[in-house]
Amino acid sequence: MKLLGFSIERAKELRPVGPRPPNYGVNAEFITGGWQHNLVPPMTDSVLAFSAVYACISLISSDIAKLRLKLSRRQSSGAWEEVESSSPYLSVLRKPNHFETRSQFVRSWIVQKLIHGNSYALKRRQDLRGMVTSLYMLDSTTTTPLVADNGDVFYRIGRDRLAAVREDDRIVPASEIIHDRMLAFWHPLIGVSPIFACGSSAAQGSAIQSNAESFFENRSMPSGLLIFPQAISQEQAAAIKAKFDTGYSGSNMGKFAVVSGDVKWQPMTVTASDAQLIEQLSWTVSDVARCFHVPPYKLGLQANVTFSNASQLNQDYYSQCLQTLIEDFESLLDEGLELGTDLRTEFDLDGLLRMDPGTQADIDQKDLGSGVLAPNEARVRRNLAPVKGGEAPFMQQQMWQIGQLAERTPPTDAPAPAPTEPTPAPPPAEDVDEAEREEAKQALKQLANQQLAEDESRALIDRLNRSAAGA
Repeated sequence: MKLLGFSIERAKELRPVGPRPPNYGVNAEFITGGWQHNLVPPMTDSVLAFSAVYACISLISSDIAKLRLKLSRRQSSGAWEEVESSSPYLSVLRKPNHFETRSQFVRSWIVQKLIHGNSYALKRRQDLRGMVTSLYMLDSTTTTPLVADNGDVFYRIGRDRLAAVREDDRIVPASEIIHDRMLAFWHPLIGVSPIFACGSSAAQGSAIQSNAESFFENRSMPSGLLIFPQAISQEQAAAIKAKFDTGYSGSNMGKFAVVSGDVKWQPMTVTASDAQLIEQLSWTVSDVARCFHVPPYKLGLQANVTFSNASQLNQDYYSQCLQTLIEDFESLLDEGLELGTDLRTEFDLDGLLRMDPGTQADIDQKDLGSGVLAPNEARVRRNLAPVKGGEAPFMQQQMWQIGQLAERTPPTDAPAPAPTEPTPAPPPAEDVDEAEREEAKQALKQLANQQLAEDESRALIDRLNRSAAGA
């Protein structure tokens, strides 16, 4: 039997794994005393509609989806350099399928994982080289992991027209599925959503919001009492009540009431349980944020943040909430696309861990001064063009290697030699008499004339000797 070009032996018995977490962790006793008042737990859709759950899922998925996904190659030096062209893997990273952009695909991946605890991506390969050319996110509620008798893993997927799966219960091998999952409690192939841990709190918060909505819509609790000096009949009380309900409730709330006789108005105070309504609702939001590892200040629960700048806040948010999700995504994508050891995918964290200008300038200055970065590399951080001469890092001249410092001659304890007396300058020459200077000039002139006469006599003798030799 062949499915998607892979042969499956019929002798293998495929069994679904389990158990699955029940109903997001929402049970019948979702709120204290709920069974005594015939209160039923809300549907799972209302749990997802709770503001804290929606805020956590949308915040985490959007923050990861806004990061640029890049492909890097290992260089001979061991460093990783981004591949910007001439790679067949870039197309699937930039456009995973025909109807989703890169950010939409990443967001769908993370949302499925956070809600259901599992996310499944179906691979589509090229016929000639067998490379993965597209990825399709599957419905986590209709995808089931299967395990054969020999331990091989398969997946049963439901009908999905976008992924070109036109029949129900198609069985595909694990090599054609990228399976990302949260923390596994019952089975290694079944991840558990954070909603399983905070489902009761989300249901309680949703119930509080529903009751508050009914309270403000219907004015279910009386705001005061009318006290009559004498007894009145049941019919009179019903008529007065109907008059007040129609005239001073709903859109007429806040209008003045005019009564006659000795009737007194006694306002009612809020009960202690109602006074704790907002505090209880705030606790449910905190519990949901705790299960998703979202810092409270991200949901507006912490007014006075202790950190001094935005970079520290983002670093804290990344390390305790996003880092595991990002690392899992990158490693599974590397394995699913079969990149090998010299290629890898990674998210560009600059969009998330972007610092304030003062901190960024201080870090750039330290990196440049220590020779970690070249000037052009620091300029790239600011989206500036490179400059001539900024390709190599700079270091100050007084910096020495540790080995060179160790090889220098160590200082001794001998006393320093006494300074020598400076050699006195020669006395200036005395002035020469003018008569002596003139006498020296005449002597030099006489020597020059004498030398000239000797040269002329020597030349005359040479001419006479040549003439005699010719005769």
